[in-house]
Amino acid sequence: MDMINRRQFLNRSALGLASLAAAQAPGNLFANPYGKPIGLQLYTLRDDLQKDMQGTLRQVAAIGIKEVELYDLYGKTAAEFAQILKDDGLTAPSGHYMTRHLRGNWALEIEKAQTIGMKYMVNAILDADERKTLDDWKRLADLFNKAGEQTRKAGIQYCYHNHNFEFQKFGDTTAYEFLMKALDPKLVQFEMDCFWITHAGQDPVALFKKYPGRFPLLHIKDMTDHPAVAHELDAKMGLFAPVGHGTIDWKRIFAAAPTGGMKHFFIEQDYCEQPPLEAVKMSYEYLHSLS
Repeated sequence: MDMINRRQFLNRSALGLASLAAAQAPGNLFANPYGKPIGLQLYTLRDDLQKDMQGTLRQVAAIGIKEVELYDLYGKTAAEFAQILKDDGLTAPSGHYMTRHLRGNWALEIEKAQTIGMKYMVNAILDADERKTLDDWKRLADLFNKAGEQTRKAGIQYCYHNHNFEFQKFGDTTAYEFLMKALDPKLVQFEMDCFWITHAGQDPVALFKKYPGRFPLLHIKDMTDHPAVAHELDAKMGLFAPVGHGTIDWKRIFAAAPTGGMKHFFIEQDYCEQPPLEAVKMSYEYLHSLS
């Protein structure tokens, strides 16, 4: 996703990841991949949410989506936002955060996440100046492990969400490989963004097999074409498509996802060439029919 835009939105709120798990009729639930509720990372609807947060959430629920991943509370308290979600039949199992939240009052953020009912707190993205050297990544790994210790005591799993810059080389390793070794699996797991993994020239299925059980969360985001491999963030209009309307083989990924440990998955589209709610509906309809 766009580094500047995401930072602007994430930095306005400590919360960023929330999912929704309202009841769904068994027949409908069965139609979704592996019988799991279809979730949405709300960053996709950032402009609509700014204009009318509650109305937009009602439209999300009307599509049939049952889980949402948060990055902002729009000035509401955690209790107020939890009630808004409940009123629309939504739940929030996860939220996105920046490293500034970890270095600030992390205990307060955990308390807010508990109020909303989150089971996962996720590092959303890194600023470019946080990740210049392997020593930077070593410091980040220490920070993430400590954050994971605190969330674990609260019954919440800490996770790291990737983009493509984690596949930059540092000598004979990449930042991604380093994190896999340096992060304690009990304290920090991963939210795989399948678009950015693919755009980095990697294979989600191969990573599921190489690191089984490390990916409880997935971002389901499609690619319009087969752009050149990139190891630096290049989010822009024209790269992204509604799920099932691009070039990523989702049946193959979902078939392997249990090996990776998938518990929840979230639609996300950084830029939409159609109205974002329409793009979300297109993604939902594809996933709802996928079996």
